[in-house]
Amino acid sequence: MEPSSTEGGAEDTLLKNHPPGLPHKVILKHGQELEEEQEELAEHKPLEQEDLNFEKWKRRPLPKRTLHQKIEAIKTYLWNAETKEFMGRSGKSWGLILLFYAALYTFLAAMFGGCMFCLMWSISPYHPTYNDRVMPPGMTMAPYLEAHEIAFNASDRKSWKKYARSMDEYLKPYNDGVQEKKNIHCTQDRYFMQDDLEESAERKACQFKRSWLGECSGLQDPHYGYSQGRPCILLRMNRILGYLPGQGKAVNVTCGVKKGPPEALGEIQFFPKSIFEMMYYPYYGKLRQTNYSAPVMAVRFAGVQYDSHIVVQCKLHGKGIINDSPTDRNLGRVSFSLDIGA
Repeated sequence: MEPSSTEGGAEDTLLKNHPPGLPHKVILKHGQELEEEQEELAEHKPLEQEDLNFEKWKRRPLPKRTLHQKIEAIKTYLWNAETKEFMGRSGKSWGLILLFYAALYTFLAAMFGGCMFCLMWSISPYHPTYNDRVMPPGMTMAPYLEAHEIAFNASDRKSWKKYARSMDEYLKPYNDGVQEKKNIHCTQDRYFMQDDLEESAERKACQFKRSWLGECSGLQDPHYGYSQGRPCILLRMNRILGYLPGQGKAVNVTCGVKKGPPEALGEIQFFPKSIFEMMYYPYYGKLRQTNYSAPVMAVRFAGVQYDSHIVVQCKLHGKGIINDSPTDRNLGRVSFSLDIGA
């Protein structure tokens, strides 16, 4: 009975000495429950070595199947005679899937066709529907073989023959016979307006004959001056639908040295004139003006000094023309290098 009285005395002592705010569970925790926890910890044993072997917990690989088993599995997948399934689906399942995709793609095709119909209905094939801002024209040149570079020796036929051949190809549509057959002769010094015709009606175009280019036409000199060290080039203003260059006054062209000694360029000749006449504008597009021939200008460098590498720049000048854009080097101008040897 003494142990019990001792235990009871200990409990009474704990109950008397514990703070009034703490629950009785905390007291038991430091008393009897603390002893029970110590007994449980003493019963724990260290892990055996075999318990630390995790290999036995890994998933075992499936046994390898033979070729015959694989073929049989594929055959069963394609057609299961027991369940009447094709590729894992019954006939009803395949029917529902095909019906769903047929409806889906029919809807998508109808939506795409409706959008295209509305688009084609709202635009015109002859002119832009929205044309709020028209960029000024650029300028191109011929011959254009090796970037914007013309380099040859006048005494070496092989060095300049490619330029003469390029000029011939460029001027074929401007042959006098072709122009007289396709286009009309215009004499008025104003825009050739044809807006009073129906939208789909064909527009006429003015003639531009090759013979008007004089010494740079290739008719008098088939070498275009390259054999004499006096080369010709062709300039053309880019076509813009409905654009009226110069806004009532013809656009003119000037050429000069951009890099190199200015005196090395010498005399410059223009054929037929140094302007693009207004009667060739506006341009109505390929559908309504199928025979249109854009006017060209021939520039002959009659006094270029030999062995002087220079960069020549030709510019358009006129109202509304931009020729000094820092971002677009071909807007209203064109530059090329000229290097002629004896």
